[in-house]
Amino acid sequence: MADIQTLAEHKRQEHSISRVGEFIKQIIYGGNDGIVTTFAVVAGFAGAGSDGIAQIGGIAVLLFGLANLFADAAAMGLGEFLSARSERDLYYSIREKEIYEIEHNTTMERIETLEILEEKGISSDDARAMADIMQKYPDYYADFMMTYEIGMSDPEGENPALNGLATFSAFMVFGVIPLLPYFILDPIQSTFHLSVIATFSALTILGLLRYWVIKQNITRCVGETVLVGGVCAAVAYSVGLAFA
Repeated sequence: MADIQTLAEHKRQEHSISRVGEFIKQIIYGGNDGIVTTFAVVAGFAGAGSDGIAQIGGIAVLLFGLANLFADAAAMGLGEFLSARSERDLYYSIREKEIYEIEHNTTMERIETLEILEEKGISSDDARAMADIMQKYPDYYADFMMTYEIGMSDPEGENPALNGLATFSAFMVFGVIPLLPYFILDPIQSTFHLSVIATFSALTILGLLRYWVIKQNITRCVGETVLVGGVCAAVAYSVGLAFA
């Protein structure tokens, strides 16, 4: 009993993933898109002319920005939900076909299995022994083939609804940051400059969050996040400038 408890403790300490880590893909995707999409509204007006925002007023900027924020956040969240559901359905549909092949086309599946194992550096004798064992356990055999032949991961631990909620929440939380200066200041050029600073601060925070989860190369985590978001922000400003 002590050994089992030790193993369980080891799993919790060494292999556990934080709740944030479980949804890091959705958080980064939704957060980056939220920041850039909302900043695009502000940058579009600012790029349209030096007095672009002042002419339409801060309230209009907020209305456009918030409408865009809520609409895109809902679209992103629901899109993530539908894509995750579709991916799950596709996985189980292909897995059923794989189980059928294992049961009714044993020879071909065995040949494919031996090729996969030998490509992984396993000797022919060991590969045949492993194939013999897997044939006794069709469910595991199907999972093995789904991973190494089809290249699809088991979505069993995925929750499409939570994935969608994480994307929606990240979009809203990070996406509102570029608008914050317009809640408290007049819509002048310096306010736009503060929005730019807020945007890159939000991208930096998102990059630091990415680093905090994966714990690898803080320069790359932050740099990539800021660079990708910055390029998108520059494109938005340039489009507004082109129509000045």
